[in-house]
Amino acid sequence: MERVNEIVGAIDSFVWGPVMLVLLVGTGIFLTVRLKFLPWRNLGYALHSVLSKEARTKKRGTGDVSPFSALMTALAATIGTGNIIGVATAMFSGGPGALVWMWISACFGLTSKFSECMLAIKYREVNEKGEMSGGPMYTMKNAFKNKTFGKTMGFLFALFSVLASFGIGNMTQANSIAGSVTEAFNIPAWITGIILTVLALVIILGGITSISKVSSVVVPGMAIFYVIAGLIVIIGNWQNIPHGLYMIFGMAFNPKAIGGGVLGTITVSVMNSIRYGVARGVFSNEAGLGSAAITAAAATTDDPVRQGYINMTGTFFDTIVVCSITGIAIAASGVLGTTNAAGEPLQGVQLTIAAFESILGPVGKYLVTIGIILFAFSTILGWEYHGEKAFEYLFQNHKYNIVYRVVFSLVVYIGATQTLDLVWNISDIMNALMAIPNLICMLLLHNTIAKEVDRFQPILEKERKAYKAAKKSN
Repeated sequence: MERVNEIVGAIDSFVWGPVMLVLLVGTGIFLTVRLKFLPWRNLGYALHSVLSKEARTKKRGTGDVSPFSALMTALAATIGTGNIIGVATAMFSGGPGALVWMWISACFGLTSKFSECMLAIKYREVNEKGEMSGGPMYTMKNAFKNKTFGKTMGFLFALFSVLASFGIGNMTQANSIAGSVTEAFNIPAWITGIILTVLALVIILGGITSISKVSSVVVPGMAIFYVIAGLIVIIGNWQNIPHGLYMIFGMAFNPKAIGGGVLGTITVSVMNSIRYGVARGVFSNEAGLGSAAITAAAATTDDPVRQGYINMTGTFFDTIVVCSITGIAIAASGVLGTTNAAGEPLQGVQLTIAAFESILGPVGKYLVTIGIILFAFSTILGWEYHGEKAFEYLFQNHKYNIVYRVVFSLVVYIGATQTLDLVWNISDIMNALMAIPNLICMLLLHNTIAKEVDRFQPILEKERKAYKAAKKSN
């Protein structure tokens, strides 16, 4: 088993190596330029759309859930342990500068997220049950002129999505919850596993309607809760904020400015900062991976571009807001590079807990633990829907979805009670393999994406003027 772990770990390092990171960020850069930076320019419109009352209704267009609920379900799958553990891991492995590269990847990830979600809605289908079915696999199937190529690419994406859903979307999340609960409250993993399994089964059996209702409450609540706690930590360490930001920006581009060293060390430090920052950033917000597009396809909307803008804000909330809170709290608290009682360097969740404890004391540990529980459980719910729709695509029939729901819920117990080093690495690999066909799809369809964006821009400008006029009249 140790040899298997080594092999899988080597494959994981390869697939998430420079080629994959260049493909991920490069696709985002290309699409951003191709779309004349309109996703960036229209971010304000997108945020306003998300926060509007209309986004919480199903009045405009067709779909299964409201635009807001679709976004919250997508965020449920993206705002997870990566926002707490992943950021800390990136900063430990790549230095404080990794946070800057997370921000940069998120900026271009906005366009990737917009593009994949817009295409998912444009090419979605209605299944025999009357539910929306969409995502990169349907985009590939319906958009490509070469149907054999499209169906093959769609099959591969769906297959990797199903496999990833049981790993990164299920077992690893349940394992993080059980480990945190045991450490903080001394509750055995098997008890946590039973509770999680029952809760998951009750919610998941209700389908997208049930999942979206829970996500619409849990996701905003948990995000606000964590952001407020993080801001308290940052403000409490206000005197260290300038130095923390200096470390973040200095080590992102010029490690010599921080501590000196030979050219080789500087180059390696910068490259590690880029690698871990981009990899963890994409792993957290999933821009370019295609999974969030599956949920976007369920949204009630009259225009794929409109919902594409709404869903792209998920990357903004996930990385620019939540991940930044974790990263700046760690940098300002000065805990990066410190050790525990055993003399081992703090990393992962221990690093985040130490940052929160620097101001909140023992309460910080429990706040981080609660954050992990809520973030990880919502990820389980969101990923179930991703995997279910991919499962439906593979079998070309929705009748077997109930089987997937039950099996997925039961696997939560396995994740909560077993050691999952191998599963973590395999999940990483499946995520990378999901991204490849999705990124190729977006690159091949860049003209279609650009035409849709240009078509919608006059509509957007008209709505923007109407909103300003209404605001003035009031």
